[in-house]
Amino acid sequence: MTIKRLAEPNDVFSRETAGIRVTIRAFFLEDESRPESRHFVWAYKVRIENNGPLTVQLLRRTWTITDAHGHVQQVHGPGVVGEQPVLDPGDAFEYTSGTPLETPSGFMSGIFHMIAVDSGEKLDVATPSFSLDSPHGDLRLH
Repeated sequence: MTIKRLAEPNDVFSRETAGIRVTIRAFFLEDESRPESRHFVWAYKVRIENNGPLTVQLLRRTWTITDAHGHVQQVHGPGVVGEQPVLDPGDAFEYTSGTPLETPSGFMSGIFHMIAVDSGEKLDVATPSFSLDSPHGDLRLH
């Protein structure tokens, strides 16, 4: 398992587990946020790349979302954005989703619960933890 943070103007977070690389970039959505009502919204773009030798299918996901006050929310569900993609070796799947918080910063981490199509072997692929920061609060490194 390798964890690495790529240096780019917009933070990109990447992690690889068993040949499956998950790369995430988060964006604060100023137009959808209402700071005066404690409503802050982010979008995040996820890329899942199969760099391994097995065909895998993403069956479920678990996200842990933590706000600046330490309040933790867990989100579980089938697939991602209504899909359960199958990734052959060399394939990639991208999607965009989002999350609101009541604080101007926080962070997320997750697990993609997958299965090797040929053997039925279960595989939990960890996402990188990534920061949710807005211009409406103190800069925090999560």
